[in-house]
Amino acid sequence: MRALEEVRATLEIAKLNEEDLQKTIHCLSLGENVSSADYCLMELDDTLCKHIEAGNSLVIRGDKNEHAVLCSDDKTYDLKIADTSNMLLFLPGCKTPDQLTSTQESTHLVHAQIWGFCNSYWEVRRQRPKLKKLLRVLRENPYLGPPLAGQQENAENTYTMDDLLETIQASEDELKNHLKAVHACQINGCWRVLDSDYEMKLLGHVTQLVDSESWSCNKVPLQTSLEELGPLEPREMIEHCLNCYGTRYTENDDVFYALDEAKVCRATALMLLKNAVKFNLREFQEVWQQSVPDGMSTSLDQLKSVALVDRTSRPETICLLQVEELPEDTLERFNHLFTLREKWTEEDITPYIADLCREKQTTGALLTKYARSSMQNGIKVFNSRRPIAT
Repeated sequence: MRALEEVRATLEIAKLNEEDLQKTIHCLSLGENVSSADYCLMELDDTLCKHIEAGNSLVIRGDKNEHAVLCSDDKTYDLKIADTSNMLLFLPGCKTPDQLTSTQESTHLVHAQIWGFCNSYWEVRRQRPKLKKLLRVLRENPYLGPPLAGQQENAENTYTMDDLLETIQASEDELKNHLKAVHACQINGCWRVLDSDYEMKLLGHVTQLVDSESWSCNKVPLQTSLEELGPLEPREMIEHCLNCYGTRYTENDDVFYALDEAKVCRATALMLLKNAVKFNLREFQEVWQQSVPDGMSTSLDQLKSVALVDRTSRPETICLLQVEELPEDTLERFNHLFTLREKWTEEDITPYIADLCREKQTTGALLTKYARSSMQNGIKVFNSRRPIAT
């Protein structure tokens, strides 16, 4: 243990004035079993620090073949190792200058033991949750409807919320929001997505009832719908369908739903396009409008990120292209899009890259980084910065 006289002698050799230094001087010594493998450092921003100080948890998620992410209750962060040229020491009880008492008049020593050291730390950056895997695992066993008499429900490849949190690299809030977005529901304690044909069957029952009863699409009574459709399908499935395609509200203690025109029209379009490679655009628009409930109007704006129109072909065509089926990695996404089409207008490509934007990032910034712009017939178009193998 060093004495104050030894410290002063060292300062003299180093030609440092004691008056220019803090009054508290730390003398460091190695503790027992010091190792660089026992500790990891993680750099947190103010938001995450306050999250931890409030007694909340941070969770590291990822399978062995995945790059680990850090999750709070509502956000996902990328974890990357950052190297540093300075040795980082772990000193329990060591105080920084702002923590020291400024009224100390004479120099005194504080002896601190080094518990560990390292030359790198974990750097945390906000990123998009990795939710593409969610739909893939839920589609392993989609819900086909109630089993027939004498049959049992297939319980294989079904997942509880805890199972999904162990599998999907996303915060709990982000996971719950995406489950709602993909129209998943809980059945016997497990989260399931409906088979697409079964979901359209449910929606068809609802829209046909609305037409037959001459109800307004903005005022569909829940109780009457359950009574009328209950003999055809489970009541909880009818209510789930209304929740997916409508907005719930109460009037005079009765529950009603306002059907969402865009959601109903989009679902109908997906059903029509599902089995067609390409569809004549004009013919599709006619069939589409005839297929939606009376009072609803179809518009191509309703199909952004789920269908792509080709204005250059003769006749003009439309085909199914859902953003949820595209690669999750940004570079892979752009490569795939430029494989499908050599040149894109900004209007066409924006719906297929908007979900790639990080916090405060724009689609324009993504296009600048991953695409090259040019003018074609007076319209700005974007193509790949590198040759794409087709």
